[in-house]
Amino acid sequence: MLPGGAGPFHVVALLHGGFWRNRYRRDLMAPLAEDLVARGCAAYNVEYRRLDAGGGWPESAQDVVAAIDHLGEPVDVVGHSAGGHLALIAAAEGRARRVVGQAAVSDLEAGMRLRLGDGVVERLAAGAPLDAASPIRRAPLGVPVLLVHGADDDTVPASMSEAFAARGGDVTLSVRAGEGHFEHIDPASGAWGEAIRFLGAGTAEEARCRAS
Repeated sequence: MLPGGAGPFHVVALLHGGFWRNRYRRDLMAPLAEDLVARGCAAYNVEYRRLDAGGGWPESAQDVVAAIDHLGEPVDVVGHSAGGHLALIAAAEGRARRVVGQAAVSDLEAGMRLRLGDGVVERLAAGAPLDAASPIRRAPLGVPVLLVHGADDDTVPASMSEAFAARGGDVTLSVRAGEGHFEHIDPASGAWGEAIRFLGAGTAEEARCRAS
């Protein structure tokens, strides 16, 4: 999605969540894409193969990397939940200038231990080399990272973001009191406001969110 006017535009790739399951699609991120476009950004709402539809590891991550490569340069990447896992992997693969993990599944081992999503992490990671597939094994990353997590998230625990941040690097951690898992995909939420500020996506008068 492109805003009006002439470019170049600041491009933000969006990666949806849904525990890598086929029934969840990129329309989950459509409200954030629309908000970015309203701020003058180009929103790149990426789809990827999901479990039971040819996805899993490494195919889902390969699709994300290929989508960014199609643009010809690293971009800012925002991912929610399972999309946060893929966003951090994209950064580890050198495809992100900056990355926002929204309630990101950043530790596959912890996800398996906690049986997140009724064991879906085990389906994704079965037989996968965790040194490649689990973002926390690849931390610290070489780009700025914002991890936003609700303190009351009962889908993906905030302890994952805390553990990832503890690995060091240029990481900003925000654990938001009284919030859960889904505020991140509401463009009116404070959690999304933090992502916008991190990305430098101000109002039209302030910045127009153009590439520097």
